[in-house]
Amino acid sequence: MSQPVTEAPVRLLVVGCGGIGGVVAAHLFYLGADVTVLTKNELIADAVNHQGFHVRGEGAIGTVQGSAVTHLGKNTKPFDYVLLATQPPQVEEAARAALAHLAPAGAMVCFQNGLCELRVAEIAGAERVIGGIISWGASMLEPGIYDRTSAGGFVLGRLDGAIDDATARLGRLLEAIGPVTLSSNLLGARWSKLALNCAISSLGTVGGDRLGALLKRRFVRRLALEIMSETVEVARAEKVSLEKVSGTLDLEWIALTADEKAAKLGSPALFAKHALLLAVGTRYRRLRSSMLNAIERGRTPAVDFLNGEVVTRGAKHGIATPINAAIKDEVWRIAGGKAKPSLQLLEKLYERTRAPAPSEPKPQAPVAAPDAPSASAATADASPAESESETAASAE
Repeated sequence: MSQPVTEAPVRLLVVGCGGIGGVVAAHLFYLGADVTVLTKNELIADAVNHQGFHVRGEGAIGTVQGSAVTHLGKNTKPFDYVLLATQPPQVEEAARAALAHLAPAGAMVCFQNGLCELRVAEIAGAERVIGGIISWGASMLEPGIYDRTSAGGFVLGRLDGAIDDATARLGRLLEAIGPVTLSSNLLGARWSKLALNCAISSLGTVGGDRLGALLKRRFVRRLALEIMSETVEVARAEKVSLEKVSGTLDLEWIALTADEKAAKLGSPALFAKHALLLAVGTRYRRLRSSMLNAIERGRTPAVDFLNGEVVTRGAKHGIATPINAAIKDEVWRIAGGKAKPSLQLLEKLYERTRAPAPSEPKPQAPVAAPDAPSASAATADASPAESESETAASAE
């Protein structure tokens, strides 16, 4: 565990106290940082104020005394960092509400999945926004009780690629939670994470199960590969240079080639890609979709910020994204009460999205792909988790 904060103190505001916000806030209180937690949920605020934050699971710190408020007074002193830990559909509202409490040289930090930095930049100005990509998972089991479901850290960066003192200082604070990488290519890292989230979070919502159970199914892995492939194609059209997730998981490699999309027989490379997803599912088997959590709590799902972002930007470039579009529609059907998450529902979606061509046979016997990253190396540090909560963590 990192040592208590020794630099000149900064004031931090954590907005949202679900899975991600709760774990982050607990660690900041543990460090003795000057932190305020803001939540609209009175049950969460009451639980934290009476019992503190209880964090269990990966790297658990137990119970940490802290507090939470449901509103900020007009005379609240400005904050140096506003850590936005809401779900994506609430991030713009949260940023607008917190803007008046941000110090002139302060920064808003986006912990959401998707491309929320671009949205918050429209509100606060790009120079006052830091992107925070989270590669670990957490969920709130009940108010004030948090389960960190996987290890991992953060990637921090600015939209303009600058690595400044404010970003570096935030990184030193967050090291207490997990390793921090400072990136000069935030959008490249963000799009790679988007590709993972579009698959992991959305398939978890439709399938209604945790990551490990779902990725044991070959058709689920195929859908994940297709979702990520469409996302990578759109990212290329957006002139984004994709980053490897945690320096190891290469989305450029994992995207299906034209031959792999059309193949009637398996190939060593395709087998390796399936094996990689199996390894991811094994390591992060406890991850549960934050979108599914949101729907169960009566909240708006973040699918328009994930698969919907790919569909919208793909249309702008004339790129078809039928799998992402089908997933987006299915998530909205679930949110509207017209469908119930299940493996059977996910299998029906898979069958609907197949081309008239014969079904793809199973891969041939395992053969290592010459240039493919090994499954163990690719998953050594890379978490598919959502912020969101995923991230598969659940944010408030």
